[in-house]
Amino acid sequence: MLGFTALILASVVGHDGPDPVAAWEFAPKYVRDGVLRARLGADAKVTGAPKASPTPLGDCLALDGKQDGFELAGSFTDQRTPWPKERLTVEAWAAVNTPEGFGGFLSVLQDNGNAERGFVLGYTGDRFAFGLATHGADDGDGKMTYLKAKRPYENGRMYHVVGTYDGKTMRLYVNGKLESTSTEQRGPILYPAKAPVGLGAYRDDEEHVRLHGRLSRVALYDLTATPDGIEHLYEHRQALAEAQPVIDEPAEFTSVVEPYLQHPSATEMTVMWETSRVASSTVYFGPSKGQLKAVSAEPGRIHSVRLTGLRPESHYVYRTESVDAAGKKLESPLLTFRTAPASEDRAVRFTIVGDTQDQPAVNRRIAEHMWNERPDYFVIVGDLVGTGANKVHWTDHFFGSMRPLLSRVPLIPVIGNHEGDARLYYDYMNVPAPEYWYRFTYGPVEWFIVDSNREVGPGSEQYQWLEKALASSKARWKFVAHHHPPFSSDEDDYGNLWEGQSTRGDLRLRPMTALYEKYGVDIVWNGHIHSYERTWPVAKGQASERGPIYIVCGGGGGGLETHGPTRPEFSSRVRHGHHYCVVSIHQNRFEMRAFDIEGRQFDSLILQK
Repeated sequence: MLGFTALILASVVGHDGPDPVAAWEFAPKYVRDGVLRARLGADAKVTGAPKASPTPLGDCLALDGKQDGFELAGSFTDQRTPWPKERLTVEAWAAVNTPEGFGGFLSVLQDNGNAERGFVLGYTGDRFAFGLATHGADDGDGKMTYLKAKRPYENGRMYHVVGTYDGKTMRLYVNGKLESTSTEQRGPILYPAKAPVGLGAYRDDEEHVRLHGRLSRVALYDLTATPDGIEHLYEHRQALAEAQPVIDEPAEFTSVVEPYLQHPSATEMTVMWETSRVASSTVYFGPSKGQLKAVSAEPGRIHSVRLTGLRPESHYVYRTESVDAAGKKLESPLLTFRTAPASEDRAVRFTIVGDTQDQPAVNRRIAEHMWNERPDYFVIVGDLVGTGANKVHWTDHFFGSMRPLLSRVPLIPVIGNHEGDARLYYDYMNVPAPEYWYRFTYGPVEWFIVDSNREVGPGSEQYQWLEKALASSKARWKFVAHHHPPFSSDEDDYGNLWEGQSTRGDLRLRPMTALYEKYGVDIVWNGHIHSYERTWPVAKGQASERGPIYIVCGGGGGGLETHGPTRPEFSSRVRHGHHYCVVSIHQNRFEMRAFDIEGRQFDSLILQK
């Protein structure tokens, strides 16, 4: 087989060598009469109105992620492109403006559960990705292997992304450098019997996720590129990657996310919101609408303004204002918040729920119930959204379904597995560094927030931080929150109880429970399991007279789960159904009540120190 350097010579100086089996250059000069003319392979109908976007090497095309795209007629089996069978190289010069759960630059695939076939070069969340299924994989059912880049991409920046397969090994390269490899697939490429081609999209018969970003080139070869060849390809257009990121400004200047509150304290509050364009960030606030003063922060799209010098335990009104480069102004209505008490002797109330993912209609009803309680703040113990890298899940599903709660009551977030450690979580959530763990105090309660997706065992960074934090705490009430539960009656997350045994909770978290017992933690709040459970006080893994109580409150919107057929000894109360909890604390008295989605109480807990 000819080396890939020969291909470089062929494309640059006309030397005889292997050519792509399909190649598309995304520039206005290749679009005629609503058709993108392929350099090789099939032409594509243009949908929407992709716009010219300048680069150091000429214009490319910018896509809006909604209507803009390229349609190849029929299925890939109808195309005149000879799709690679034994080995392939797929290449793209592209920029992503909005991360998605799955997105593509070129895809020929069908994803039906475990019956996955074809290939895709694109991105998952904020990492570039290359997926492939073959006839010879061990699973035998066409399960695809996905390679992901180690480092996140920068929104709006152009990258050179390449996936290769040589019959035994998959490789993913970004900007000429190897990012990931796998030997899970082998043998001929396994294609679906029929599937649409996703050009500038991730697409099968059920999904069509269009790219919001820019495309300069996509090419497909029926050979395996060498590392040197890929580096040469990158160097040939390296100026694209070195150019400044470009994020197209939408035609309309609108509010994407209305104001919401974060990081409360006795004297400070953070106000956040998002606009469709880069704009100024100003909050007007005061004790009444006639006594407002302004504070501003750096311009941006996602705005974060920290209000300081506030009076403890006081009612404030506020509104936000943003002005874009053209002078157009967006203003919020007048909203309210209340600062935390300075004394631990003051009574406080909060609401708590987990797993608000996937069902905005359920989330909306629960948010309305929680708002009716007029809490001081509310906590979500992970899985705020279904897919953390999918912006729509944030803007529409989450923020769009929780008004007026979010704009008047500060949110205390805990990261879950569905957030996927995606950049959007950290963009939207403003909490103390390092953000995935933190602590904060509100009245008589000190919270210790832990990221249970990361390492939590003895000797880990989080374990050591938590032990020091708990040991130094002087709080009357100590609460820990992390997404995964150390103790659970769930039927199948930790082993199928209908067919055998279960670990009855996440064993990775069990070593942490020794810290909770040693340092007098009162309640450990969890989600992940989409049902309700309250344990007895637990010590050394068993019900006890003393010890932390573990409460799983994962009924915020995810698909409901069921408890196993037998009850573990540590379990005191279980409940199937969407739900939320309300907690009131005054000095040494703790009252917790749990409610279903209709607002009917089904459990309560009273503790007296």
